[in-house]
Amino acid sequence: MSDPIDPAQVRRIRRAIRKLPRKEREIFLALRFDDALTYGELGARLGITAAMVEQLFARALGNFTSNLDRRPRRWWHLW
Repeated sequence: MSDPIDPAQVRRIRRAIRKLPRKEREIFLALRFDDALTYGELGARLGITAAMVEQLFARALGNFTSNLDRRPRRWWHLW
């Protein structure tokens, strides 16, 4: 059996994905959640090379992990 879904964890994941730069987010979502695409196929679709897709995906993974570990700043923390 799978563990129950934690709504707070889902919000953290969505927030971490939203914080990614547009191109990184697009590649991250395409490779993680869309049909199985190769780097070459995704690169052709986006008009970039497979090596650039690989580079942006690696950067997106790092940024996603970093964003996931960061706690959101509340407005009262700015003072």
